[in-house]
This record gives sequence, C-alpha cells and structure tokens, in this order.
Amino acid sequence: MFLPKYPDSPTPPPTHPHTVADQMPARRPAPQISVSTGAVAAVLVGGVVLTALLAAVAVAAVSVAVAAVVLRSLLRDQPRR
Repeated sequence: MFLPKYPDSPTPPPTHPHTVADQMPARRPAPQISVSTGAVAAVLVGGVVLTALLAAVAVAAVSVAVAAVVLRSLLRDQPRR
C-alpha cells in the first residue's frame, strides 16, 4: 500500500550529450552599492563650495584685469600732463 509504484517502461536517458554551447554562461552577481543620504549631501555641498570658489576666482581675475587697465591708462597719461 505504501510502496512506490514504478512505471513499467522507464524513460531512457537523453541520447545527445550536453555541450558547452547548451549551457548558459555563468553570471556574476552585481555588487550591492548602497549610497547613504550623508554621502549625497556631502557631494552636493562639495559641489556648491567648489562652484562658489570658482566664481570667486573668476570675479577676482576680472577685477584685477580692470584695475590693471585703469592703472596702465593712468600711468600712460602721466608724462603728458
């Protein structure tokens, strides 16, 4: 009653051998990258600070250039007076 019943004619094993092409290539699992909100905030603040520093350098360069042009024009007209 509790004995398993086997089929009369078992299915034969497959006749074709498995080749490497039949197998799917093994996939490496992708690494889990977790980005915390602190890291995102640090990158954003760093970007804002660097942008502000770049703007300050540009404004300083323009002001130095204007001062140089004004001084040059003043010194050039000095002997004529």
